[in-house]
Amino acid sequence: MKLTRREILGSAGALLVAPNFAFRAHAEEPQKGGAMVMVSTQSPRHLNPAVQSGAATGVPGAQIFASPLMFDANWKPHPYLAESWKVADDGLSVTLNLVKNAKFHDGKPITSDDVKFSIETIKAHHPFTTMFEPVSAVETPDEHTATIRLAHPHPALLLCLSSALCPIIPRHIFGDGRDIMTHPANSNPVGSGPFRLEEFKPGQRISLVKNTDFFIPDRPRLDKIIITISNDPNAILLAVENGEADCYPFATASQDIKRLQRNDRLDVTDKGFEGLGAINWLAFNTKKPPLDKKMVRQAIGYAIDRNFITKALMRGVAKPQRSPIIESSPFFNPKIPAYDLDLDKANALLDQAGHKAGSDGMRFKLTVDYIPGAPEQQESVAQYLKSQLKKVGIDVEVRASPDFPTWAKRISNYDFDMTMDAVYNWGDPVIGVHRTYLSSNIRKGVIWSNTQRYSNPKVDELLGKAAVEMDFAKRKALYDEFQMIVGDDLPIYWINALPYHSAYDKRIADFPETIWGTMQSINDTYWKKA
Repeated sequence: MKLTRREILGSAGALLVAPNFAFRAHAEEPQKGGAMVMVSTQSPRHLNPAVQSGAATGVPGAQIFASPLMFDANWKPHPYLAESWKVADDGLSVTLNLVKNAKFHDGKPITSDDVKFSIETIKAHHPFTTMFEPVSAVETPDEHTATIRLAHPHPALLLCLSSALCPIIPRHIFGDGRDIMTHPANSNPVGSGPFRLEEFKPGQRISLVKNTDFFIPDRPRLDKIIITISNDPNAILLAVENGEADCYPFATASQDIKRLQRNDRLDVTDKGFEGLGAINWLAFNTKKPPLDKKMVRQAIGYAIDRNFITKALMRGVAKPQRSPIIESSPFFNPKIPAYDLDLDKANALLDQAGHKAGSDGMRFKLTVDYIPGAPEQQESVAQYLKSQLKKVGIDVEVRASPDFPTWAKRISNYDFDMTMDAVYNWGDPVIGVHRTYLSSNIRKGVIWSNTQRYSNPKVDELLGKAAVEMDFAKRKALYDEFQMIVGDDLPIYWINALPYHSAYDKRIADFPETIWGTMQSINDTYWKKA
């Protein structure tokens, strides 16, 4: 049974799948061995995706840990740790039948108890609280069967069981009573994925070596994956061009993408990011004056030229985005207010909010932060905001962070006025959108939760209903109304969809181009020539 993207998003349905680990057929016998060097600007704080979201942790985490399911490029689920599964007709349970030969890297067998422990850990500690919120219990009738019981239907549960969203972590290591958020095994993890950790030097390098006891026959094909981390985009670009690095996923700078496309030894693709739904935006600290006033946030929206940002600063590579739901999603509402550039309206709103311009033309001061490592999508936009908002009397200071952990600590502890940010929809709004707008997800110290401290009871109500609604049309109506409300409240000014691309050596075969790309197990990838 082939599921369409809409069916995945709008209905759980009954499903039983037999093992089928290979996504593609090969005209030639794939080569085995060799290393693939990957470059990244993102430095993870640790390597446990069960308690940390984002690509920095997700890419290595998906190689270290296996998940119950995998997804292909057509949004179709495939077996992984679960060789088959069954969704109950009433949508209130999913039974996973686990493979019987899977082991953790330390040789201990994976059991249904590890699945139970992992889901409970993710539910309690992951920033995406809505992901497993409906899970009322995980039953383990035997070592290879786990039944997930739900308090109400969950339209995105199968997606939640895939890739970096649901790593199966070992209870015998992480369940020792220590705080999971600071557990030493987060940075030295034992998983069950195709690669095991050899070395982790934060901010520098992650080295992964082949798991020779992997439960999928003849996988992985590579012997090693090395992730080299640098906060210098130019150094990364040169490394890929010169062949010092073999692949560069998550490239976003338009000039870099166009430059890489001109290199004859590289393939460049925008596939592999469909599941992410990545949005670049400006977030407001809605509890901090003067940004606690809706009119001030709206004025800032009218002062920004989204088209200039995407067409000039980003050279037309990025697409404008005016909603919390990615515009390519069937749940997007095109009627949401766009806040097209209107400086007169911006000035009028600021006057109405009581912030008259002084003798120097300035009304008040604000800071804007940005994520380091992606200049065009983050720093350049922040610098543009400094000059643009000055036109309406707002004095903006651009505040740099030396690294991602510093930025994340500032934002998650509400030490900001405004910040640039890049946040993913994660395939379904209930996974990646709800977390930003639910008042119940205001969680100090947790990045990519509701760090704006936005609270609207009607939004909470609508998202609560959408989280359990299995009918697509009814769910669409709920999200339409939600978008109109947040479009008016404007806790965030949405700017553009991130133009993610991957560049890789043409001698690499089966580079991951599923909906999760490199944030899913890299099993099939191999070198065409030794």
